[in-house]
Amino acid sequence: MQRDVSPPAGGTPPPATVELPNGDVLSLIPLAEEVSRRFFLEFPDEQERYGATGREWCVHDNQWLLSWAVEDLSLGGAHFANNVRWLAGILRARDYPVERLSRDLELAGEVADDRGPELRELAEKLRSGAALLARRAR
Repeated sequence: MQRDVSPPAGGTPPPATVELPNGDVLSLIPLAEEVSRRFFLEFPDEQERYGATGREWCVHDNQWLLSWAVEDLSLGGAHFANNVRWLAGILRARDYPVERLSRDLELAGEVADDRGPELRELAEKLRSGAALLARRAR
């Protein structure tokens, strides 16, 4: 059964690029699209449940997750963890299985790793978000 979900609109759009701690600019859209592609391959019921709009939201949310993780590499502290908890709370309130967000963060870590050693630190940060959610689920 497909749910009626509005596409991402209004509010602050996710960033398309971020600056890495070394000063390089990272384009988030191709990374977010690849994470979403892998996610939908692993969870085909997402397409059935949410249709094309679900994929738009997946890319949207992954752009935010990636940007928060990169920001945290520069800011430190709990910036990324706090945002992951916040998003998990919103998804939980919408009856979305939060363990899928955890898997999404693992996939994001794999995508970052696949891009090469310059994104290894980002990959580790993304996996830390997945681990955080896994610990909370216990």
